[in-house]
Amino acid sequence: MATDLPISTTADTEVAPRRSKPTSRLTLVWRRLRSTPRFWVGGIMLGFFVLFAIFGNTINIYTPTDQDIHALNEAPSPQHWFGTNTIGQDIYAQTVAGLQKSLLIGIIAGPAASLLAAIIGSTAGYFGGRIEVVIVWFINLLLVLPAFFILVLLAPMLRQLSWMAIVVFLALFGWMIMAQVVRNQTKAIKDRDFVKAARYMGVSTPRILSRHIIPNVASILIVDATLGVVSAILTETSLSYFNLGIQKPDVSIGTLLAEGSGAAVTRPWLFVFPAGVLVLMLFAISLMADALRDAIDPTSGVNRD
Repeated sequence: MATDLPISTTADTEVAPRRSKPTSRLTLVWRRLRSTPRFWVGGIMLGFFVLFAIFGNTINIYTPTDQDIHALNEAPSPQHWFGTNTIGQDIYAQTVAGLQKSLLIGIIAGPAASLLAAIIGSTAGYFGGRIEVVIVWFINLLLVLPAFFILVLLAPMLRQLSWMAIVVFLALFGWMIMAQVVRNQTKAIKDRDFVKAARYMGVSTPRILSRHIIPNVASILIVDATLGVVSAILTETSLSYFNLGIQKPDVSIGTLLAEGSGAAVTRPWLFVFPAGVLVLMLFAISLMADALRDAIDPTSGVNRD
């Protein structure tokens, strides 16, 4: 007697659907940034100022140090687009050169301070004990000591050095608060399973910090570095305005504002153009930093756009 064969059904022959790969954090952040108008507005504005700083003087016949004795204190004209100062120097050429220096200082000093915060903060949080006590004591000491007073003491020496001395100063006194944040984040991460597994496998401490600790706090460091650019540019501008930063013959936005502030009413082009470039550039960077913070932490700015 023939046995009944099992009847196959569609359900038996169906192949289980493949699971899609999980979306990486970087991809999620980029998707959020793409849908944020603030990111595009800030990015386009910042891109314009970067190109302006790099190529702005290629279309100008004057250099920042050229003097046109036939156009002293001249208002903006087809020959001198931003006007001239009391000795006939072209304000457009000086604004481009000043933007180059201020932007370069900010781009170097801001991320450098965040890098110091990452290294020192993660070291304190990971090791704990006496090492953490010493580092926290040092951080608190630097936070108590006013950086401005230290700068006044160092001003004679800084005047004799190049603009890189300003970068070093800004980086050395801009990392303390973020280091405290990184320390607290590290203390919460170091007891997770993947860190314990790396430790038990004999992975060296520097590699654990660079491969497992710092990447997990990278989001706040990226935002801090972006905002650090704004802070560094503002600090450098303030220092140069009070003759404690960039020294002649170098020029920055701060030195231009210092020279033009006294004639802001009678000869407004000396002050308005450098000030306008500074304000718009900082506004662009702030927009990008704000959008980046919301993309990394969506709860920080719900329904802004």
